[in-house]
Amino acid sequence: MTTPAPRETPGSRRRTLHLVGNAHIDPVWLWRWPEGLQEIRATFRSALDRMEEYPGFVFTCDSVMYLEWIERHDPEMFQEIRKRVADGRWQVVGGWWIEPDCNIPSGESFVRQALYGQRYLLERFGTTATVGCNVDPFGHNAMLPQLLRKSGMDSYMFLRPGPHEQRLPGQFFHWEAPDGSRVLAYRLPHEYTSNGRDIGGHLDKALAIMPPDEPELMVFYGVGNHGGGPTRTNLDSVERLDRLGGLPRLQLSHPEAFYQRIRDRDDIPVHTGELQHHGPGCYSAHSGIKAWNRRAENDLQRAEKWAAVARAVTGEPYPHEQLAEAWKLVLFNQFHDILAGTSLRSAYEDARDDYGRARSLAAEACNRAIQAVSSRIAIPVREETVPLVVFNPHPWELHADIETEFGQAAGAGLTDEEGTAVPVQATRSEATMSGSRGRLAFRAAVPPLGYRVYHLRPGANPQLATPGSVDAEPGTASGTGPAAVAATATSLENAHLRLTLDPATGWLSSLLDKDSGAELLPEQPGPHAVVVDDPSDTWGHRVRAYDQAVGSFTPTRVRLVEHGPVRAVLRVESRYESSTLVEEYVVSAGARQVEVRVTVDWHEQLKLLKLRFPTALSQVTATHEIPYGHLARVPDGTEEPTQAWVDVSGTLPDGRRAGLTVANDSKHGHDVTGGEIGLTALRSPAYAWHEPRQLDPDGVYDYLDQGRQDFQLLLVPHAGDWRAADPARRAAELNQPALSLLETFHDGPLAQRAAYADDGAGSVLVTVVKADEDATGDLIVRAYESTGQAARARIELPLAEGRAIEADFGPCEIKTFRVPRDRDRPVVETDLLERTGDDA
Repeated sequence: MTTPAPRETPGSRRRTLHLVGNAHIDPVWLWRWPEGLQEIRATFRSALDRMEEYPGFVFTCDSVMYLEWIERHDPEMFQEIRKRVADGRWQVVGGWWIEPDCNIPSGESFVRQALYGQRYLLERFGTTATVGCNVDPFGHNAMLPQLLRKSGMDSYMFLRPGPHEQRLPGQFFHWEAPDGSRVLAYRLPHEYTSNGRDIGGHLDKALAIMPPDEPELMVFYGVGNHGGGPTRTNLDSVERLDRLGGLPRLQLSHPEAFYQRIRDRDDIPVHTGELQHHGPGCYSAHSGIKAWNRRAENDLQRAEKWAAVARAVTGEPYPHEQLAEAWKLVLFNQFHDILAGTSLRSAYEDARDDYGRARSLAAEACNRAIQAVSSRIAIPVREETVPLVVFNPHPWELHADIETEFGQAAGAGLTDEEGTAVPVQATRSEATMSGSRGRLAFRAAVPPLGYRVYHLRPGANPQLATPGSVDAEPGTASGTGPAAVAATATSLENAHLRLTLDPATGWLSSLLDKDSGAELLPEQPGPHAVVVDDPSDTWGHRVRAYDQAVGSFTPTRVRLVEHGPVRAVLRVESRYESSTLVEEYVVSAGARQVEVRVTVDWHEQLKLLKLRFPTALSQVTATHEIPYGHLARVPDGTEEPTQAWVDVSGTLPDGRRAGLTVANDSKHGHDVTGGEIGLTALRSPAYAWHEPRQLDPDGVYDYLDQGRQDFQLLLVPHAGDWRAADPARRAAELNQPALSLLETFHDGPLAQRAAYADDGAGSVLVTVVKADEDATGDLIVRAYESTGQAARARIELPLAEGRAIEADFGPCEIKTFRVPRDRDRPVVETDLLERTGDDA
């Protein structure tokens, strides 16, 4: 007689259910950070007490910043935690400073989440996390597997998007980044929290949506969001349920134990690409926090570069502690419920102040560095001139408009360091006064990560017109030769571009790329500044696309407000009900792009403003920048998370290939519908409003994005595909502008023109030049391949005594290098924690 095989059922005891005791803690959400700190203290105290009462209980904790808070505020509890970490009862996962939003921060911010998080764990506990953990964020960008791998983590846990939002190949799978890096990812079933009572119902719901025959599964339990963690009732119910025998074997466990059981299997499927979409309204909710974050990220990277230069060429001490403090303030406020715009209105007062302090620390460090360099430049006396030093924060030659306030601006002239005349023109000053101070604009060419001295000469340019409404004859040009800008009351043209505005619509009727002869716009472009009905909650739950237009802004005035040898500016003023919109279109001499300066004064509620950029392109490829990379997405109108640029490339009616890149300095929500790019400028739901709650028609609520905001865009037409526009560099120049400093005459060891780092302006783009975190005097250089094509790069480093880095980059690969202070030691590649192969 044959013995029947064991029955495999969802509740089979041959299966193991790893129960992970945790407490998801939001330090800010429906409360402010002081309450968040108290909930962390209370939760950690409870977890330590449960360990005393239940010998098998293991607590799992992420967000390294919470441990730093406890170390600072309760040193005795911190020592208890250190002991429990050492004996394996307190498991640390995540390895990041906080659970950030996983779409909006820059690529470098994700590096710093791990840099500060993992190094803290190593210094305080002698270990680092191996499992990444972001259970509450609302989506996960496609570059995360590489960023995790290069910071010491080979696994990842997440909850959103849920099964109803994105189909994935399994409960767990190899998640692959564009460069080929992989982590073993696990989508938590049902929830990352439970209530404080019997967890049987929680387990039933989780098991119902997991594979019925998978032998190893993992479920999180414990009271969360406002902290709490596993309760006595939770733990007693685990013991009771396990004794009953109708569920898989219940094991008090932790994530690394689960991953050890599945890591070596050869039947794990692969998923390539991002994990989206949940709450697409988060990409644009609260324009303020998005702008504060973007500016702080760029201010800090600019400060680091110039602090590294100043240390090398002047001996100025590198401000390690100051910059670390600033970065940690930024990283904390990238917490998903803060940066996503979903917290209380009052919480954004705290965030504003934190970002303000971070930017102030960055500005102080940057100013100290450039002043140290500038004061050592040999600037001999040149009669009747005032020196002006322009600093380029990018490791490639910069050609950009520079604006400077100047006490003797009226009729001022300008030369470079060799005495060659440089076109200059008056522009609108921040001050509204007569004679005492004005503002000048000129086109500068500055060496890679370097500076250049220019000389202002008061009263040397008496022909210069002052800014304001300008009457221009059709087709007249200011200046001569290929650098001239022609302007009329509705058109701007230089050697490369010509645009024409339609006063009836307030939008372009023509955008001609003169280099290729391609007209980018359709014959009848649709509305540009579109108002969309937006009845969704703060997160934008259940929304795929913002496409329910209810109106558009109507132009009230179009005029030429500036025209000179440097540039010309057309100003369009528009209105929609109680709101106003001003867009200034700027074309500079020799530029291959159109700058758009936008000011919105918004007073609508439960509506959204989309700026739409239609093109005549068909068969398009839509490419979006993501953190340290890019991704092609289906152009079907879906609201997508994007970094600083979006491109559509395709076929024009005449058959030629062309495209348009739209870059921005503070916006993240975009869509592409066919050949049309849509940028979400703002949203106005109520603060911290979560479905299914409906707003009372007679209620009093605070609405997001009310009032004035300013931002900038670039329109970059190009032939071929998006790589021809070099969008990563154009967006970097927009987001990290050059600095200028009025100087005096003095002696010094430095020339009037210098470069300190040069990445060759190819597909490999250097983003970081900084001192190493160990303060050994070594230099850290980070770069990434920006076009999706393998490349050989040479990075020249004059600030490191002329050393150079030569390396091969795979498509979309991020590399970090340590350049030793000791020239006898070789340049070595490190991980993102700045460890080499010997100590990683």
